[in-house]
Amino acid sequence: MRKHLIAVSLMLGLSGCSTVGGWFGMGPAKAKSSPLVEFTASARLSEAWKADAGESQAYLFSPQADGDAVYAAGYDQVVSLGVSNGRTNWKVKSAAKLSAGAGVGQGLVLAGGSKGELLALDQATGQQRWKATLSSEVTGQIRVQADTVIVRTGDGRVQGLAVADGSRKWLYTRTLPVLSLRGSGGMVVRDEVLYAGFPGGKLVALNATNGAQLWEATVALPRGATELERVADVMGNPVVDERQVCAVAYQGRVACFDRASGAPLWARETSSNSGLAMDDRNVYVSDDKDTVTAYDKSSGRAGWKQDKLARRQITAPLALDAWVVVADGEGYVHVLSAEDGSFIARAKVDSRVRTAPVDIGPGFAVQTSKGSVTAFKFD
Repeated sequence: MRKHLIAVSLMLGLSGCSTVGGWFGMGPAKAKSSPLVEFTASARLSEAWKADAGESQAYLFSPQADGDAVYAAGYDQVVSLGVSNGRTNWKVKSAAKLSAGAGVGQGLVLAGGSKGELLALDQATGQQRWKATLSSEVTGQIRVQADTVIVRTGDGRVQGLAVADGSRKWLYTRTLPVLSLRGSGGMVVRDEVLYAGFPGGKLVALNATNGAQLWEATVALPRGATELERVADVMGNPVVDERQVCAVAYQGRVACFDRASGAPLWARETSSNSGLAMDDRNVYVSDDKDTVTAYDKSSGRAGWKQDKLARRQITAPLALDAWVVVADGEGYVHVLSAEDGSFIARAKVDSRVRTAPVDIGPGFAVQTSKGSVTAFKFD
């Protein structure tokens, strides 16, 4: 196991499960990053705007675009920014120490707190519409499906809450392993089905309306003699298209499954501590050696690999038209060709980026650990 992924201390959850910070939090000194590769840019990447969402502390925040605004959360605030210019539409300070956000949908902007608070703000004004108290720290991205807000907590629970008032509609629970990585347990919704990854290597499909389990599949099996060796968490958000849903696990595999039945379609051995992306042709994985690999999404055949970002602590990728975008632990944003993985363009932000770049319509945005949200465009 790569020991620099493991935190000096373990943050205990209410369920008795522990979260390993490692790459995602504060850990031992990492190995020296590989030097930046020199290349001739074939596209011009420029900063469109920059705004402040507040520092992230040790948490993983991700901006979300909806209509003409980008919504972002930091450790102590939630903001609405103009998608074209980054101007602040509204900013709300939070008494709760936030740990997740922002989620957007049905006129709400949502952020979760480290003590289980879930804040629902009016999308237009930022005024609080309701507040719910959940069982433990809110983790990952918050989803909205029709009249249901779907949120996860660190004790293994997934809950569906009413958009109108935050009352509980359904609850899904499962037992977690002793250790898990921060950043595990993503989820995505499509066609009223919620696909959620879990520590222990499981991918579950739930009815997003009532929380009923439709199927369960195995992305990876825990292996090894110790609890650390047996960490096999599904990392980042699953990705989905009309036919299949794919996920990747730490110390495990990247695997794709039939959406309707959960039957396995293909799998390849790899290990990721950040996540994956998908477009019309490929599934792209950022692995724990900081290599980006393109797998043919129909067959699983490995196409290109970009291994010149070694030890740079890269994020999960964003598949964006002809490009694949990742950011790294030194604040560099790298644009790769979706065709062959070659370097296309590069830019720099103010600090480390932990979460995947986000498509905001015109271009993309990244959120840094210092709290800046920076939008980029291709000229």
